[in-house]
Amino acid sequence: MNDQRYWCDPQLPFVESRLASKSRACYVPHTHDTLSIGAVDSGHSNYACGDDRARLGPGSLVLIPATRVHSCNPDMDGEWSYQMLHLNVEWASGVLQECGIADAQDVLARSSINQNRAAYLRYCALNRLLFSNADCAEKEAALILFVSERSWLGEPREMPPVPRIAADRLARITEFLRVAYGERLPIEQLAQMADMSRYAFIRAFRAATGMSPHAWQLDLRINAARRLLRHGHALTAIAHELGFADQAHFQRAFKERVAMTPGAYRRAAVSTAS
Repeated sequence: MNDQRYWCDPQLPFVESRLASKSRACYVPHTHDTLSIGAVDSGHSNYACGDDRARLGPGSLVLIPATRVHSCNPDMDGEWSYQMLHLNVEWASGVLQECGIADAQDVLARSSINQNRAAYLRYCALNRLLFSNADCAEKEAALILFVSERSWLGEPREMPPVPRIAADRLARITEFLRVAYGERLPIEQLAQMADMSRYAFIRAFRAATGMSPHAWQLDLRINAARRLLRHGHALTAIAHELGFADQAHFQRAFKERVAMTPGAYRRAAVSTAS
C-alpha cells in the first residue's frame, strides 16, 4: 500500500521533507524552487535531470538544483520507496559560506548522483530526526551539520579537526545559557558569541561539554523543573515558565532524563518531604 508522509515546521521555514513507501506514482518533468536531495530506499527509479539519465537503485542519493527540470519514476509496473529533502537555497548557501565555501552557489547549482553508503545512512538518520518529536533546535543543529559536512555531494573529504572554543568564550556562553535557559536561543546567536561558524560552534561545544548547545540548555531546564516540582508547582505552569513547546514536550524531555514522568516525580518528592 502506498504510504506518504510529509514534514515541515513553521520554526524551521527553510526545510521540508517527504517520505514515500511502495509508491507507483509517476511524475511529469517538473521543477522545485528549493535545493532537493533525494534518496532511493527500495525498488528502482528512472531518473532524468538535464542531460543526466540513470536508473537508480537502493542507497542512491541525488542532488537536484533549484529550478532544474527533472523527473523520477519507478520501473513500469513497479514500485519504489524514497525520501526527498527540500532546502531553501539561500539558507544552504549561507551554511556552506560560513564553512569557507566561497563558490557555494555554484556548488549547489550542479546536479549529482551519489552511491556512497555512509552518505545515504547519514541522510536517513537526519530524516528520522526530522520526523521525530525532537525539539526544532536539535533538528536545526543536525541540518547545519549535515549540510556543512557535504557527504550528500559525493565529495571524498576528510572531516576537519574539531575546533576548540577559547575558555573565556565558553564560560561566557555557558553562563548565558544558565541565565536564559528558558528562552529559545538561536544557534546563530551562540555561534556569534563564540566567533565561530554555526557548524564549528556546534562541534566545538559538544567536544568541550559532552552535549550539543540545545541538549545543554535542555538539561538546565530539566534540573530547574525538578526544583519546581519538589515545591509542588503545577506541570502546566512549569512547562510554560521553562520555555517548552507544550506540556507533552516537557513530559517527554523530563522522562528521557529522569526515567519517570514529572507528575510521578512531584508525587514522590512531596511524599518524601512530608
